[in-house]
Amino acid sequence: MAWGTPSRERRVLKAGHSSIAVTLPKPWAEAMNLHPGDLIVFDQNDDGTLYLKPAPLPGAVSEIVPFLVQARSFDTPGVLERLVVGAYRVGHDSIEIRTDVPLVPDRLEELQQAARGLLGVSIVAQEPNRIVLQNFIDPSKYGLPQLVQRMKMILVAFLEEMEELIQRRTRSRRVTALEEEANKVLALLVRQLFLASRDWSLARRIGSPDPRQLLEWRVVVHALGELADLYGGSLSALNADAPDLPSTVVAGLSEYIPEVKTELKGVVDALMHPSLDRACEAYHTSARLGDAALVPRERGVALAKRGPMRPAGHLLYRGAACLSLLAEIAIDRAVAAGTDNILVEAA
Repeated sequence: MAWGTPSRERRVLKAGHSSIAVTLPKPWAEAMNLHPGDLIVFDQNDDGTLYLKPAPLPGAVSEIVPFLVQARSFDTPGVLERLVVGAYRVGHDSIEIRTDVPLVPDRLEELQQAARGLLGVSIVAQEPNRIVLQNFIDPSKYGLPQLVQRMKMILVAFLEEMEELIQRRTRSRRVTALEEEANKVLALLVRQLFLASRDWSLARRIGSPDPRQLLEWRVVVHALGELADLYGGSLSALNADAPDLPSTVVAGLSEYIPEVKTELKGVVDALMHPSLDRACEAYHTSARLGDAALVPRERGVALAKRGPMRPAGHLLYRGAACLSLLAEIAIDRAVAAGTDNILVEAA
């Protein structure tokens, strides 16, 4: 869909005896499939701004219709859980599971596990051949910036757990809990983006006033999900060898992980508060962290290439690439905001 670049100015026109009117941009009207005589609705803010969207079609169903999953039986482990997670992520509030053959205890536990793994979801009806799950979250209460900040805190917790592990050389007991918390927030983030893509008023309320920003937010969420997988994998790899980590590995990680933690905080700050200066600095630092994971350091070893550190080091190196991607988006946001300039020195 091509939005084009229509003029941001419209002249107020006289319409009838005492009314005035303003024309709508043609690309937007075409994208919304609006025609003369169609209705639009608007929200009015205290600052005088108006937000428009097409009115619901006559006869549109407004009540909640459950997303129905029906089969003779569910024998393959994992399928039910993935169906529930998928329905939640794309915005369904009510999910109903029906079977001809009663669900076995393993499948019931799978559904209960799925409900525990999603924020706001509970099982509200349970029969031998029928299970209903209901979401109770109000999407307008969960802003995208706040959820991204929450993901930052979880990612920092992964890194701090790595620091604790290498200092004490004892296995962590928080790996599963951190992974579950990350999955909950990520599922809610994806859900918010799906809902916002269908409701521009909601998109504005949760932090994306321009619908075209939703694609950018989707890339941010994907990168955060990658970081959660990579940091979780790094922590698991270190966990396996915690009591036997060589001193060189400990020295290298003790220097490297705090730098990653500082860069993670800086990148998210640059994303949430666009500044060209901060964004460029974050991009430069993330590139340096990627190199540092491969090149031998003054103390320790090349993180991604040696002995028991190789799996964790490779994952940390890939994490630096995700931070670079987020820093690129931060630069884009700062340029779009046009709030400041930066003097880039010649090479």
